[in-house]
Amino acid sequence: MKSFSEANSFVINDWQTSTDYFVQDSFSLFNDCIKIVSYSILTIQETKMTPPILYSTDASPPCRGVLLAVAAAGIKLNVQEIHLMDGEHRKEEFLKMNPQHTLPTLDDDGFHIWDSHAIVTYLFDKYAKDDSMYPKDLQKRAVINQRLHFDNSILFPAIREIAAPILYKGVTEIPQDRIDFIKQNFEFLEIFLGNSDWMAGNTLTLADTSIIASVTSLMVFVPLDQYPKLAAWVKRCEDKIPGYAKANTAGVKIFHNLFGKFFSKA
Repeated sequence: MKSFSEANSFVINDWQTSTDYFVQDSFSLFNDCIKIVSYSILTIQETKMTPPILYSTDASPPCRGVLLAVAAAGIKLNVQEIHLMDGEHRKEEFLKMNPQHTLPTLDDDGFHIWDSHAIVTYLFDKYAKDDSMYPKDLQKRAVINQRLHFDNSILFPAIREIAAPILYKGVTEIPQDRIDFIKQNFEFLEIFLGNSDWMAGNTLTLADTSIIASVTSLMVFVPLDQYPKLAAWVKRCEDKIPGYAKANTAGVKIFHNLFGKFFSKA
């Protein structure tokens, strides 16, 4: 089209003809089509980007671990607070998503997954802008996974074995062996840190966002006076994890209010 118009004022000659009106109408129609297609693509993208729903409760360390991770990475979730004391996690619609009726539970457009570590690794593989917090490098990822398994198999059970008897069985004293178990594993965390700033190396990863939720809860039973590296790491997390206060501090306060009175009897 450019070659036609370079020598003339209009498409064919130096005067306007019906061809010019036709070409003008064609370009106008083409531009309208482009606008319609662009709008349709944006609408589809917005529909696909509806945030996953996270069923959560603030007092829960695993829930806070997910909230810390997504806050640090800027992943958007629609967080729905579940009231355990009202039995909302045992209602039929919830059991259809998660027959174990545990929190956190994720609903990503009809795909349901639970366990905080399964949730965060899924979310980061699918939605994270980069792999800095959960690297694709197999050896780096293996170290992070080991720390996540440590949280899942050691730290959270240490919380549950103290909290569950108090909440559901009316226990009013914490056995000393439970306290000793926490101390033993705080020592392991000191070793994990070594000379590094973070739990799985020199950068913030999913290992930190999961473990900090457990450690700050366990601190109500075992203060960090004897664990200087761990104490410095907690302060580092508070200062450097984006959205830390909203994602963790309020829930930790609830947890400490529930169980802090039992520490003096341990």
